Amino acid sequence: MKIKIYTDGACSGNPGKGGWAAIILDSNLSQSNISGRESNTTNNRMELMAPIMALKKIKKKSEIIIYTDSKYVKDGITDWIKKWKLNNWKNSNKKPVKNKDLWVKLDNLCQKHKVNWKWVKAHAGNKYNNLVDELAVLETK
Repeated sequence: MKIKIYTDGACSGNPGKGGWAAIILDSNLSQSNISGRESNTTNNRMELMAPIMALKKIKKKSEIIIYTDSKYVKDGITDWIKKWKLNNWKNSNKKPVKNKDLWVKLDNLCQKHKVNWKWVKAHAGNKYNNLVDELAVLETK
């Protein structure tokens, strides 16, 4: 089954009130929206929570495309994480990787599926990216 997921995170203040959201489109294009909030968090944590929570919803092994406007999330999960694991979760400056708890969760969830990550430009007219942004921002109110 092919699934498309659009994700976004938002924060009012950084750190501050955060929100995350995901839109899950199955192969029939039936749409389910999920979102949540945290009272004291960062934008990057919310950007990571969105795909984590979306992937948790998918029980059967699936082919998934995740669309994110966060280069932090896309580059982190497709590229940087390989080096972080080899370097005992230290970044290129030999400092502990921020948000390691969420990176580990996301990595583990990705292993259960065939996940392809796509970066989309924020606020550039993509219907689902705009909608998921609105949902994430609503959670920060």
